[in-house]
Amino acid sequence: MDPQTTLRKNTAFESVPVQKMHRRKFLLFSGAAASAAVVIASCKKDNTTTTTNNGIDLGSGDIGILNYAYALEQLEAAFYTQVTASPFSGISTVESALLSDIRDHEIAHREFFKTALGSKAIADLTPDFSAINFGDRASVLNTAKAFEDLGVSAYNGAGKLITDPAYLVLAGKIVSVEARHAAWIRDLLSMGTFADSSAVDANGLDGAKAPQDVLTIANTFLKTKVSGNNLPTS
Repeated sequence: MDPQTTLRKNTAFESVPVQKMHRRKFLLFSGAAASAAVVIASCKKDNTTTTTNNGIDLGSGDIGILNYAYALEQLEAAFYTQVTASPFSGISTVESALLSDIRDHEIAHREFFKTALGSKAIADLTPDFSAINFGDRASVLNTAKAFEDLGVSAYNGAGKLITDPAYLVLAGKIVSVEARHAAWIRDLLSMGTFADSSAVDANGLDGAKAPQDVLTIANTFLKTKVSGNNLPTS
């Protein structure tokens, strides 16, 4: 069976509860998913999980960048799953609905990368949320803000490192959704701050961070550390 048919049969949108996203259907990945699967399947060398003293090695080249994104999506999906499983005190109906939507998006992102990468995907990561008080609104939303801003800057920073156009298209589709999440969370914290100067610079642009800078932050929320030492830098 060809990779495109395999991916259509096993796409993330059939394996996670994406029907819950009926209010805001942001994700239309089928075309990019098929393209990514074809390119990944064409690689002859398996990039199976390797653990070093610095943690799980994400790999190199475009596959390493996809695993980098996969690691971040694992972290975000785990966070929002916990948020919705144990809602903070006084959560409103609107807040619950929005956070559930974000959870479903992040799960879809995570499962997409896992499916597309196949045997080249890193292992499942174990989060460390011990510093987060999930019963407190401010703790949850400020952590969500940090994760979403980090995700946007991570995709923006990784774009120039991607060599395959299909992957770049995919990253663009996902980062636009992450930016919507960031705007939601910012307005939940303080209405009207969705695109303030802490998120958008004087040129009207979002920030960008290099993978090593992003991973330094992300690893503080992971028991299973990851290493980007072999990721491209230019």
